[in-house]
Amino acid sequence: MVKKIDIEEFLSRSKEIPVIDVRSPAEFQQGHIPGAFNLPLFDNEERKIVGTIYKNSGRDAAVLKGLELAGPKMAGFVKKLHLLAPQREIMTHCWRGGMRSEHMAWLFDQAGFITAVLEGGYKSYRRHIRAALADNANIIILGGLTGTGKTEILHQLKKTGEQILDLEMLSNHKGSVFGAFGKTPQPTNEQFENNIYHHWQSFDRKKRIWIEDESRAIGSVNIPDPLFEQMSRAKMIIIEISNDERTEQLVAEYGGYDKEMIREAVLKISEKLGGVRTKETITALEDNDLKRVADLLLTYYDKAYMHSLARRMNQDIIRIPLEQNDPERNAGFILKVINELTQ
Repeated sequence: MVKKIDIEEFLSRSKEIPVIDVRSPAEFQQGHIPGAFNLPLFDNEERKIVGTIYKNSGRDAAVLKGLELAGPKMAGFVKKLHLLAPQREIMTHCWRGGMRSEHMAWLFDQAGFITAVLEGGYKSYRRHIRAALADNANIIILGGLTGTGKTEILHQLKKTGEQILDLEMLSNHKGSVFGAFGKTPQPTNEQFENNIYHHWQSFDRKKRIWIEDESRAIGSVNIPDPLFEQMSRAKMIIIEISNDERTEQLVAEYGGYDKEMIREAVLKISEKLGGVRTKETITALEDNDLKRVADLLLTYYDKAYMHSLARRMNQDIIRIPLEQNDPERNAGFILKVINELTQ
């Protein structure tokens, strides 16, 4: 017997039971529950056909066409399900918990699988995660100028048992015009939000959650509004380190990339960088003076960061000077300071 379950139960059980997403490949690509398997009732073209018939001729005609398209594939669905769920228990969903998930759930049930359907479908999951990201959490923002090693410190904090949300890792982008260097293509904005929630749901929100200071946009994706609003109100730690340490960090991080890639990135910000400074940067790059390139770019990025920081001037900001780019040592010092302040 097929059972319908709400989103809370669905997410709780998904840690142990395979999730089968029966939407089309295009829908799945646009956004899906992390860890779910795509077993589409219809391919992309078939979905369009059935949707058009539903709109023009009604439900009954659409159901008949759907059965005609899906019927020959039923045995294949069951064979794939045996591979995906050897324990013979699954949970499934479509877009809104309608015909596609109902028909597939019936098939899975007839094939001997214990089957549950997400009430409200993927749409209810999307509503749930947006609401969950608005729940109050004990966020601490780790800020600082470009080249201060914030991401490395964040991961050192994780090694000590702290909770971190690495938005750059989840977005496959470091945020600047150079942010895509060495990265795989970014997820869709929808999938980025899903990936964030996948980590967020595991946090104890009463304990500290460290997040690196980010603009709303990270490359082509945006931090969800409910989370970004919380980040904007959160306590902030700004780490400060010398310009020499910062330029060395940037040279180590980006100096190994192809010069033409760096040149193209510089030209993308030429308008804001200014004609003279752009020319100086390109000349330094051609001369292989990477430290000079970093110095020139830091002037631009420092100005942009200070401008963005101005919105926080009336908020709780703690400045922590650091001697050198040593992530392990710096993470330990930051924890010492924050623990002393919260005792």
